[in-house]
Amino acid sequence: MHSRSVEFFDAQFRRQVTSADYVLNPFEKVALPFMFGDVLDLGCGLGNLSIAAAKNGCHVTALDGSTTAVVDLDRRAKELKLPITAIQADLREMNLDRQFDCVVCIGLLMFFPRDTAIKNLVKIRDQVKPDGVALVNVFLEGTTWLAATESGQYYLFSEAELPDTFSGWKIEYQKIESFEAPNQTVKRFCTIVARRPCK
Repeated sequence: MHSRSVEFFDAQFRRQVTSADYVLNPFEKVALPFMFGDVLDLGCGLGNLSIAAAKNGCHVTALDGSTTAVVDLDRRAKELKLPITAIQADLREMNLDRQFDCVVCIGLLMFFPRDTAIKNLVKIRDQVKPDGVALVNVFLEGTTWLAATESGQYYLFSEAELPDTFSGWKIEYQKIESFEAPNQTVKRFCTIVARRPCK
């Protein structure tokens, strides 16, 4: 996927690789304690969370649209001998043929048009095994920081959309947060960790 969002983050990842900036972001720190077993990390970026999860015993399949991110994650995983499969993919199409104990999607869905974002949120839900968890983080309505987006190719979720999508699941964590962003803009996020019923 060659979009403005991928180009924006690819440039950011190149800077981070150069400076060896591999710190977990606040959302990744929230997610890590919930991760177990067979993990799918969608929009993994540089894979800092994938590496932390693998160090904790998880087997991780990590996908991102950025060549820089995937190549660097593959290099680091091999150096550390961690069970991570890093794959470059067009994440508008999430066509994976199996379920996972844990599906992570932090900071990705908002960079798709509405229909694609919602379709992929449902796919994420459906790819979680019974008693597994989904960890999802998105921009909410009211976000004014749109530097990484392109017109018509992003979606700001309502506050109810994530919890509604996981209706009937056990909500392990849910939080709405606002952060100041460059040029007097704001980022509003919803983060949710939902556990699928056993049956």
